[in-house]
Amino acid sequence: MPTTVKSIDDLGAMVGQHLGYSDYLLVDQERIDRFADATGDHQWIHVDSERATSGPFGTTIAHGYLTLSLVPLLLAQVLSVESVAFGLNYGCNKVRFPAPVPAGSEVRLGALLASADEVAGGVQVVLDVALEVRGAKKPSCAAEVVLRYYRP
Repeated sequence: MPTTVKSIDDLGAMVGQHLGYSDYLLVDQERIDRFADATGDHQWIHVDSERATSGPFGTTIAHGYLTLSLVPLLLAQVLSVESVAFGLNYGCNKVRFPAPVPAGSEVRLGALLASADEVAGGVQVVLDVALEVRGAKKPSCAAEVVLRYYRP
């Protein structure tokens, strides 16, 4: 169940709060291959299962940007903001990929509300998100995600 916020005006009081975790999502080779096709990034470490067995991770790994692109899908399981005209992905302040996402692994997202500031017509929030592979010691993606929610 996501953390539900009834109004964007309530976001300020939640700064510093961990919002929870998404369910785990399988990142299989088919998803990796589709991302490679969509972006044109067919580096062997992502798409050549045979060659990757002798590579540094022993298998293919997801693209870093594929991992980052899972944020909206998984964040929807963590945070729901009601009574908004619309929301926008405004960007990222910082993104790092400290550990790989091996093909066939499962990832989940955790999020902390780092800030909530008024902007014209709404509120800009920064979420500290971490995508982690089940059982891994380090996150696979750590990012400061910036979202804007606008009043109706």
